[in-house]
Amino acid sequence: MTQRTVLVINSGSSSIKYQLVDPDQGTSLAVGLVERIGDTGRIEHTYNGEETELDVPIPDHGVGLRYVLDLFEEKGPNLAEANIVAVGHRIVQGGKYFDGPAVIDTAVHQKIRDLSPLAPLHNPAHLKGIEVAMELLSDVPHVAVFDTAFFQHLPAEAATYALEKSVAEKYEIRRYGAHGTSHQFVSQTVSAKLGRDDLKQIVLHLGNGASASAVVNGEAVETSMGLTPLEGLVMGGRTGDIDPAVVFHLVRQAGMTIDEIDNLFNKQSGMKGLTGRTDMREIAKLIQEGNPDARAAMDVYVHRLLKYVGSYTAIMGGLDALTFTAGIGENDAKIRTYLCDRLAFMGVKLDEEKNQTRSKEPRIISTEDSAVTVLVVPTNEELSIARQAMTVI
Repeated sequence: MTQRTVLVINSGSSSIKYQLVDPDQGTSLAVGLVERIGDTGRIEHTYNGEETELDVPIPDHGVGLRYVLDLFEEKGPNLAEANIVAVGHRIVQGGKYFDGPAVIDTAVHQKIRDLSPLAPLHNPAHLKGIEVAMELLSDVPHVAVFDTAFFQHLPAEAATYALEKSVAEKYEIRRYGAHGTSHQFVSQTVSAKLGRDDLKQIVLHLGNGASASAVVNGEAVETSMGLTPLEGLVMGGRTGDIDPAVVFHLVRQAGMTIDEIDNLFNKQSGMKGLTGRTDMREIAKLIQEGNPDARAAMDVYVHRLLKYVGSYTAIMGGLDALTFTAGIGENDAKIRTYLCDRLAFMGVKLDEEKNQTRSKEPRIISTEDSAVTVLVVPTNEELSIARQAMTVI
């Protein structure tokens, strides 16, 4: 078979992450990042183990992506010879309208724009990437892959907030979830590894942003993020679950504005708010040094994980597999130990030697007699986006 590739683009407000993927072989041919768009930017492009770095003015996404295409031509792989069959775009918010990937046409483009109020930091940035990429790579189809799609068909009891119905309907307020591309990829990988399609599983996507999902027979039945990615687990800079009345209290007592509270909850809280750090390695070091704030923050972090694992197990009526993924989930053995020790009452038993072993492959880290199979599965959202794009072209 002639090699086919998909260029995967994740456009942020001031950045563009990209990867050239072979969806058939499941390999990445090149990867890169454009950051600090709107200023003196930085571009990193890696191909065949060779990394190229540029520090150049990048006033907008168009200039940034043009630099990327030049780097492909100069450093490789040559896109004209790579047989690109599609460009896959990561889109955070697809609302109630998209339960799978969609070829981007005028209607899809407009719907992504219409959904911007539900993801004001993300969807407008995605649109910039789409518009520039469609101009520069006009001879291949462009496909939107939505973070919310995997959770589109959550049971109504899980997706519905107990908010006055007409208000919820008018403003499309429900649980949409996020990180769905990762949760879908990881849960499918677990089913394949264990050779079962009938699993009751929990996936913990633990990175700077963090989320949990409950998946039964391959279908999502619960997820921790809500209308926005703020709800749920304790994260690097986000509060996760918090009493909504805290907003009223801060407005009335502290005189804070909505924008100030938005910034506080989304960027200045979580582990950063509790310790001044977002990097779990730095927090672990502080704990070793006896820092009480760091120790307390870790307790809060694990407590929230425990709360979600327990509630999701009850919702599913059992648990077959518990999987850790993303930056923290894949690399922080101590957090896996902290949580699994608290789950010993459920018959969870870690094999500590396996837990400490690093690998880029999916692996089981529980003992053979553990009542729940515990796994670490590296997520690969870019591969998932590429493969989803292939299904619609």
